Amino acid sequence: MARIGFIGLGIMGSPMAANLVKAGHQVRGHDHHAENMDKLVAAGGIAAASVAQATGDAEVVATMLPDSPQVTEAVLGAGGVFDTLRAAGTRGVLFVDFSTISPQTSREIALAGAEVGARVLDAPVSGGQTGAIEGKLSIMVGGAAADFEAATAVLRAVGTTLALVGPHGSGQVVKAANQLVVGGIYALVAEAIVLMEASGVDAKAGLDVLAGGLAGSRILELKRESMLARQFRPGFRIDLHHKDMGIALATARDANVSLPMTGLVAQLIASARARGDGALDHSALLRTAEALSGRETARPPGGGQ
Repeated sequence: MARIGFIGLGIMGSPMAANLVKAGHQVRGHDHHAENMDKLVAAGGIAAASVAQATGDAEVVATMLPDSPQVTEAVLGAGGVFDTLRAAGTRGVLFVDFSTISPQTSREIALAGAEVGARVLDAPVSGGQTGAIEGKLSIMVGGAAADFEAATAVLRAVGTTLALVGPHGSGQVVKAANQLVVGGIYALVAEAIVLMEASGVDAKAGLDVLAGGLAGSRILELKRESMLARQFRPGFRIDLHHKDMGIALATARDANVSLPMTGLVAQLIASARARGDGALDHSALLRTAEALSGRETARPPGGGQ
């Protein structure tokens, strides 16, 4: 059993922290929203009034936050994770960032962590809210092999597919690749639905056939029925996927490679956000595909929740 400080208890962080409790770890969590900390307490964890309180005596610190600025503030800011470790003189703490942020920010955090004796891993996840609840996330990790090995018991409490993919920042590069693939599949599934419905085809039967053939994917498996029903309750919001596509394009620029399909998908996601669908699930790319063909449907009440 490890003493874990968990920062960020939102759509993904809350079930991940609960699964850590279920695995037998002592979890002290902090979030800006009191109701999220109440969920942790209900799951058997402990609420902390601040980042420092959550991490003061932790053996492992985890963060699951929306973007680079939030991670930077929570980790490098005054009263943040590394400030707390420095003040306590604690060395050897494992710091695992599950957030999806820029590779450069992850590398900067790793350098700062080394100065206070923290063992840092960037460990972004894939699998959405369902994967987080079921503890079946895929986790792509950047950092040292020894630190990855030390963190394995914690990682296995929240995920089933774990891979050390390279040095610091590498996990974020693989996550960027994951997001460009996911976005592209959503866009194509959306276009397939528009094509079938406009052609008078039974789209449900059509997607069922596609899901069982070479076109099959996890997205078709999990999302085809909700997309056909225009139910877009957010498991992962368009707003966040827009941010991730920006990371993918910036990473491509840094690597001096051209990703034209990624650019197109990024523009479709940007269009969905600009149209006011940012708070909907990324499967709401269907609404953008419909609009481009003049077949836009009304947004379901409450965003299809």
